[in-house]
Amino acid sequence: MNIRPLLDALDLQADAAQALADDLRAQIDGLQTRLRKAETHLEHLAITRKTVTGLADRLPAVVPALPEHPDYPRILAAFNHATGPLRAKDVCEALGHELQPKNVEGARAKLKRLVKLGILTEADTGNFARKQ
Repeated sequence: MNIRPLLDALDLQADAAQALADDLRAQIDGLQTRLRKAETHLEHLAITRKTVTGLADRLPAVVPALPEHPDYPRILAAFNHATGPLRAKDVCEALGHELQPKNVEGARAKLKRLVKLGILTEADTGNFARKQ
């Protein structure tokens, strides 16, 4: 019995298995490199998050942008000159608007919007003041 063909077939299978193993090792090395880079990036992000949250209390408060209407800066100016809370009618007078219901309701809506933006507070119903 000639075992040479059997040994040759085994050698071919061994060579194929070795090539596959070498290819898989190369893929593993590449994946390990990518994994190390991803882990380093995660560490840097964690450090950045810690730094930012540590500095957050030192950053100045962001003043929300006023809505696009010329009355808003004038309303805030009225509150800067006021010694106490203002009502919608007081704001109408400060803006030079007639004390008609539509003007008072418009002023009240603007005051409520400034409350929602965190610029004013409504101490009690209808009385608005600058947030401290």
